[in-house]
Amino acid sequence: MLGMLARRIEQHFIDSADLKYQAAALLSPAISAAVEAILACVTSGGKVLACGDGESRASAQQFVNSFIGRYERDRPELAALVLSASPGVAHGQDGALASGFYARQVRALGQAGDVLLAVSTTGKEQSVLAAVEAAHEREMVVVVLSAGNDDMMALVMRDTDILINIPHVRVARILEVQVLVVHCLCDGVDVLLLGDSEVNP
Repeated sequence: MLGMLARRIEQHFIDSADLKYQAAALLSPAISAAVEAILACVTSGGKVLACGDGESRASAQQFVNSFIGRYERDRPELAALVLSASPGVAHGQDGALASGFYARQVRALGQAGDVLLAVSTTGKEQSVLAAVEAAHEREMVVVVLSAGNDDMMALVMRDTDILINIPHVRVARILEVQVLVVHCLCDGVDVLLLGDSEVNP
């Protein structure tokens, strides 16, 4: 039994590493474009609004924490805000209002030139889709971190939006790569701001 469990654990590591290896060349152009868009935004006085449902919300929160605080090197804080989760359950709001809560925040806080970082494991969450549409209304730059078959997301995205689409359908693997993409975004901004130097832990 222990041997079977050990093999299964090893397979998780192998599968995660394989996906990251395969995704590296595929995703790096889109991640680079996202880094440049985010840097242009914050160096022009703009801000990044980040959102995500379920487990993806943790990835959005991690991005904001690293952006305002620090990733691996000290630098001035950068403007970013994770959007509040839907209050629907706590306040008994109807489904339409709850699913549009991110969108309402985007319209309230977003300005032309700001960036929306929309994080999703499926590209089908109505609250995230509505946030993307609201960002278009505010003439914001949209960066979508999604995965799998994102046909619904494709319907609301514009040609000028940046899509980082993880080529997988298993949520656990998608979330692992989401974290790596967030690290790449934060590291890329730091490199362009501070230069390419070794990080001293």
